[in-house]
Amino acid sequence: MDSLTSGTFVGAGSFRCVHCGYVLTLSGSDLLSDCPVCGGREFARASLFSTERIPAGSAQAGAHDEEGTLLEPVSQEHGARLAAARERLEQPGEYLCYEEGDELHTVALTREWTRIGRSLAADVRFDDPTVSRRHALIVRHPDGVRLLDDRSLNGVFVNGARVDGKTLQDGDEIVVGRYRLSFVSVRAHVSSAQAGATLHTIG
Repeated sequence: MDSLTSGTFVGAGSFRCVHCGYVLTLSGSDLLSDCPVCGGREFARASLFSTERIPAGSAQAGAHDEEGTLLEPVSQEHGARLAAARERLEQPGEYLCYEEGDELHTVALTREWTRIGRSLAADVRFDDPTVSRRHALIVRHPDGVRLLDDRSLNGVFVNGARVDGKTLQDGDEIVVGRYRLSFVSVRAHVSSAQAGATLHTIG
């Protein structure tokens, strides 16, 4: 099988790192990036249907290994930023908080369905090859909020365990590709405080 190198335009499909076996899925306009796990630059085309999936409920494999990390590291200020973002939420409801660069984003979950993925149609979009175009769904029901894996390649994790579907609780950590998201549920009015977070409303 032909070897492909990162930085080249290879079209849509799945590509396996020849060094560690990690699989990237790309759409037609993506360039092949360095492997986010080991940093390798050589890939071979891989079949989506032959890719081994991590069993549901297992500890998160692929989050880190000897040579590199898949997940974005948690910043030293993350806890304080998350607490400040929680304090400034004036309306009861459910929210997602995640860091991108040096900024903490807060997304209000106001729709029945919220799509997370790499597609331009996603409500919460991460333009990264570790995230599938359709990666996860958050569904709001009268009796709670449920996270569903939307047939993603790399899986969805809640508090370190891979899940196909799970009812979310306040403070749960969700991992989508290399991104960490915190689920925040506000049930009572809290005082408003200024914080360096961006609030987005989906609705």
